[in-house]
Amino acid sequence: MKNILCFGDSNTWGYSPQDGNRHPPEIRWTGVLQKSLGANYCVIEEGLNGRTTFINEEGDEARPLRSGSDVLQIILESHRPLDFVTIMLGTNDLKLEFNLSVEEIAQGAKELCETVLNSEYLAANPPQILLISPTHIGSTIMPDQEEFFKQAREKSHRFAEHYQKVANDLNIHFLDAAKIVTPSEGEGVHWDADQHIKFGKVLAQKVTKILLE
Repeated sequence: MKNILCFGDSNTWGYSPQDGNRHPPEIRWTGVLQKSLGANYCVIEEGLNGRTTFINEEGDEARPLRSGSDVLQIILESHRPLDFVTIMLGTNDLKLEFNLSVEEIAQGAKELCETVLNSEYLAANPPQILLISPTHIGSTIMPDQEEFFKQAREKSHRFAEHYQKVANDLNIHFLDAAKIVTPSEGEGVHWDADQHIKFGKVLAQKVTKILLE
């Protein structure tokens, strides 16, 4: 049995841009990945709405523990042993209140990968790591959100370049989700059902190839 941890945000959790509910298990890319890989693999979903690489929300209505770096080590210990870890975060780091550069977000992603690489709980059998740069921010039909979307869209188009460099520096695997998936038209951030299915199938091929190398 190969254990695969999928660590991410709302697009790993399966947030539906149509109604804000969760796509059903057979639609979420993690579920598609599980079905595509078969019974010899166990896909572990660890997606959370609002999760960032390293920064937490502030204010009276802030959701706790949104920083991936605050929880990843615990999650690694909880789900060990692991053969494969995917990390796809960065979209929520683009929020205006965080005021982060693409370089800072990529550094946050790098530190998450290093957490996996340096985990004492995985040292006996280190997993393969796949760093996934998030999809590009699309358009929006919400005028009150235009300021966020304008700056976030520009930054999101530079994710792949910086995430690829992180992967190269750490000698881990890389995938650009924006070459496979586009966010929902109009909503601009989350994935429609057909995109989840498409991504899950492509990722299954990628994971199989890496584990068979």
